[in-house]
Amino acid sequence: MKYFEMSCTVHLHEDMYFRDMYEKLSQFINEAFNDNAELSKMHFENSYKFYSFDLLYNPNIKPINGQYPKDNSYRFRIRTLDRALLDQLKIRFDTVKNPNFTYITAEIKTVKQFFVQHLDSVTPVIVSVENGLFWTMEKDGDILKLQRQLHNNLEKKYQSFYGEKLNHVQNFIQLLEIKNQKPQTMNYKNIRFFGNKFRIVPHEDEVSQKLAFLALACGLGEKNSIGGGFCVGRMLT
Repeated sequence: MKYFEMSCTVHLHEDMYFRDMYEKLSQFINEAFNDNAELSKMHFENSYKFYSFDLLYNPNIKPINGQYPKDNSYRFRIRTLDRALLDQLKIRFDTVKNPNFTYITAEIKTVKQFFVQHLDSVTPVIVSVENGLFWTMEKDGDILKLQRQLHNNLEKKYQSFYGEKLNHVQNFIQLLEIKNQKPQTMNYKNIRFFGNKFRIVPHEDEVSQKLAFLALACGLGEKNSIGGGFCVGRMLT
């Protein structure tokens, strides 16, 4: 297994609040999709998208009152299992006319599967439960249900992309820690999604490690194509 990561640099034209970043970056990526018939078709299909992205970052600039100052350059990452997707996006970003960002450059690297000691979610992990709600300790609190849904979601992504089933005997999660004291929110098209930041220690068996690595590639949980569930992983050294 391997995934591909594109580190994109953009110039910010307008001050931007952190809460608006998910939607603004999604729009920027979607505009590149819409400029290509094949990408546009994939984007509008009701299926897994197999990519995830994190938020703007510049180590030399600190947000002020939750606002990222304009007239500065920032970086964000897109990860996917599909190298061709990044190649097309890199080309299309040059043509995107967006009021918030100007694309500057991008670099693509390949990451081969490694032994994942633990996963940390950078953006909120969204998990739907019954009655149109999202999993939180306050609204649900069933940790086993949470672990089961996270596992099943990754297993379905794996089967959808690779066309084969995984023969697992246990949930890939050995230990799960909730990092936030109250639910984290993501705003998108006037909808507020509630999620959580997790640290997950996966089991060491082959299937668990495949699913942990898949979470790094495609995102953990749901709403990955709007910024949910982007993870970083610590490898065994």
